[in-house]
Amino acid sequence: MAGFRDIVGQEQIKEHFQNALATGKISHAYIINGEKSSGKEYIAKVFAMALQCEKGGQEPCQECRSCKQAMSANQPDIIKVTHEKPNTISVDDIRAQINNDVSIKPYSSPYKVYIVNEAERMTAQAQNALLKTLEEPPEYAVIILLTANVNSLLPTILSRCVVLNMKPVSDAQVRRYLMEELQVPDYKAEVCVAFARGNVGKAKSLASSEDFDNVKNEALGLLKSIQDMELYEIVAAIKKINEYKLEINDYLDILAIWYRDVLLFKATKDLNHLVFREESQALRRVAQRSSYEGIEKVLEALEKAKTRLNANVNFDLTMELLMLTIKENG
Repeated sequence: MAGFRDIVGQEQIKEHFQNALATGKISHAYIINGEKSSGKEYIAKVFAMALQCEKGGQEPCQECRSCKQAMSANQPDIIKVTHEKPNTISVDDIRAQINNDVSIKPYSSPYKVYIVNEAERMTAQAQNALLKTLEEPPEYAVIILLTANVNSLLPTILSRCVVLNMKPVSDAQVRRYLMEELQVPDYKAEVCVAFARGNVGKAKSLASSEDFDNVKNEALGLLKSIQDMELYEIVAAIKKINEYKLEINDYLDILAIWYRDVLLFKATKDLNHLVFREESQALRRVAQRSSYEGIEKVLEALEKAKTRLNANVNFDLTMELLMLTIKENG
């Protein structure tokens, strides 16, 4: 399936695109801004499909030749801009795939749609090259920039685009999607919802990730026994984190959610609102031995560790400092 009705949440963006399709007032350039895995590319694909759909409605029909081509990623007038270097979209990428191509009329559709994923990776020269096309686009050109950081784009680019910001989806909607559409059991859905923080794509990938389950179990195992571990055992556990493909921030989030559960249980003695409520006995033990001040110190240390790792501070040193703080206070 690939229609606006399949998008979970994001009502404002859906409404904007469907109104544009209904009135025929299509902008030459859009920016969809939202965090990684939040569904930006899916929304762009649905809009591109609807623009090229031979039935011309507010939803892609999914039955015409153009829709079928788009669903199999073979629609010649929907162009996904690629880049050779992993972290950079160069001026050559933009010139070759947009600027030099845009003057060629669409093959079989009313529009030529260019989708630039990770647009924040465009160099300043690439953005300036794109600006030339944005200033005088052909009637049929539609450029969709997808970014996780709209502030990385030049003001001159922003001023020529319609900027649409992704909003976090409510926990209830994410939970319902996981349980009803993906048949995820409720206890697992709760954990995924807590981690996703309104990001449906992230919730979906966590729900189907064996790595996530393994990392969660490793992290909880470490937290339950850290008081009895020697430093060399903690260091070995840290090294093991690197075996998994999950991002380190997800690992740190597991630790943070655990300590938020401890804090909540310590304050309320209520298990019902805890994410890790199946670990009630261990949570109860930690809540009894830890002070409020100690738990706050651990949560602050987790945020500090994230900041340090994002700034490329030495991984082993950062994690050792964090684990010692947890051992002393948690």
